[in-house]
Amino acid sequence: MKKSAGIYIHIPFCRSKCPYCDFYSHAGNEEQLSGYTAVLTEKISEAAKKYELCADSLYFGGGTPGLLGAERLCGLIGAVRDSFGIADGSEVTVEVNPCCNTDFELLRRGGANRISIGVQSANDNELKMLGRQHDRKTAAECIRAVANGGFDNISLDLMLGIPFQTKGSLRRSVDFCAESGASHISAYLLKIEEVTVFHKKGDSLPLPDEDEAAELYEELCALMKEYGYEHYEISNFCKKGFEGRHNLKYWHDEEYLGIGPSAHSFINGKRFYYPRNMKRFYADEVIDDGTGGDEEEFIMLGLRLSEGITKDSFYLRFGRELPEKYIKRARVFTDSGLVRITEGGFALTEKGFLVSNSLIAEIIG
Repeated sequence: MKKSAGIYIHIPFCRSKCPYCDFYSHAGNEEQLSGYTAVLTEKISEAAKKYELCADSLYFGGGTPGLLGAERLCGLIGAVRDSFGIADGSEVTVEVNPCCNTDFELLRRGGANRISIGVQSANDNELKMLGRQHDRKTAAECIRAVANGGFDNISLDLMLGIPFQTKGSLRRSVDFCAESGASHISAYLLKIEEVTVFHKKGDSLPLPDEDEAAELYEELCALMKEYGYEHYEISNFCKKGFEGRHNLKYWHDEEYLGIGPSAHSFINGKRFYYPRNMKRFYADEVIDDGTGGDEEEFIMLGLRLSEGITKDSFYLRFGRELPEKYIKRARVFTDSGLVRITEGGFALTEKGFLVSNSLIAEIIG
C-alpha cells in the first residue's frame, strides 16, 4: 500500500529575473525547456522506484512553470500519474505569470485543476518598480483565459510592503483580485534577500518602514474579511473550501517529495534537497538536511495556521497529550491579544501573525 504524499516539481526557468526574487531560476530556450522536461520525466520514474508514494497533491512551482507550455506540463502530469499514481480528487497546481501564453484548456484536460497566477499588484507603477513584464490589463486577460479554460480554482499572488505601495493602492489590488473571482489569494510581505538587485539598491528603495508594513498587513486582513475570504494562514486567504491543499502539507508537517534543483523533501522523517544548480541536479546529487517532524517543528509550522495547535492534532501525530508547557507559554501573550487559548489548544491571532517568528520562538522555548 503506497503512502500518500505531496509532490513538488520545480521548473527553474523565467523570461527575466525580477529584482526582488531569490528563487532558483534562469532564462531558458526551447531546447533547454525540452531537455529539462525529458530529464524530469526520468527523475520522476526513478524516484517512484525509490519511494512507495501516491501523490495526493501535485504542485509545479518555479521559476515560471507556464513557460514549459501546456503540452510539456501535461506530459509531466502524466509521468507522475504513471509512476506514482495521483489519488482521485487530488489538487494539481501550476504556477503561471500573467504574460505567459498558455493553452489553459489543454492544461485542464491534461489533469491540472488549480492555477496560481503571479499578479503581485494591480497598479502599473508598482508592477514597473517590481520589474514585472505585465500590467493590470494583461493580468485581467490572463485570469479570464484561465477561467475560460475550465478552471474554477484560481489563486492570485500579491506582494505587501513594496515600493510606492499605500493603503489606497493595496485596496485597488485587493479589489482587482476579489472582483476577478479568485478563490484563493496569497499576500506576502516583501523580504529583501542579499543576492537580489533590490538588496544592491539598499536605502534608495522607497520602502515602507516596519510600522507602515504592519499597517498594510492589517489593512489587507480587513479587506479580505470584507470580501468574504477566510484568513487560514499567515499569508493566505481563501473562499470556503479552497485552501491550498499542497501548502497545507508543509504547515501540517506532512510528507512531500520535491524534484528539481533547489527542491526540498520530507520523507520517512528525513529532510533532504537538491542543490541550487542544474548540473548537480542532473547528476542526482542530494543533500541531507537532517531529521524532521519532531514536536517543536510540528508546533512551529502549525502556528502559521489560524487553526493553530489543537490537542487532538497533537495526539493524532505523536500519540500523547499536548505538553502543558506550550499552553502555559502561549497563555502569557493572551492579554496583549497576540494569542488565543481555546478548549482544544492555542493559536496566534492576526495581530500575533505580525510578530510570529518571535512569538513561536517564545512558545517553543
